[in-house]
Amino acid sequence: MPAMSSVAKENLRIREMNIDDFPEVFHIGEQIFTAESFQSLYRTWDEYEITTLFNSDTELCLVAETGDMILGFALGTTVKKHNSPWKYGYLVWLGVRSDIQQGGVGSGLFKEIKHRMKEQGVRMMIIDTSADNQPAISFFQKQGFDDIQEHVYMSLNLSRKSRKKPVKKP
Repeated sequence: MPAMSSVAKENLRIREMNIDDFPEVFHIGEQIFTAESFQSLYRTWDEYEITTLFNSDTELCLVAETGDMILGFALGTTVKKHNSPWKYGYLVWLGVRSDIQQGGVGSGLFKEIKHRMKEQGVRMMIIDTSADNQPAISFFQKQGFDDIQEHVYMSLNLSRKSRKKPVKKP
């Protein structure tokens, strides 16, 4: 599919996801969130991501479509911390078909999920991405995110053979 034309943008519709959208949403996410592209991703893209969020926060599971084609999705949730007056919004996944990225679909999805979170009383919205995912960082900065906090996630590949030498006993 070529880049979105202005006609397609005019026909862009963002709506709540329904159960019939699961296969297409899963397929788009499967193409975007690959182990090769996101080796340090601490969450993995699987069917449980969609069903868990859909079952808990249906109104924050959105798709963008034109005609009958799904172009992207946003999956979010809210979190209320114990002993805190604040309600947080967490945009867990935002994905747009790779062949139409930078066509306004992601911005439209973000705008709608932000609006819905505000209606639910969210005072702060949170996202996370890999520190080396510059396209995502740039996208979210354009949406107004500015307080970048770095976190350290470590991994240990258990399928590799250990290179440690055995400890010699006296």
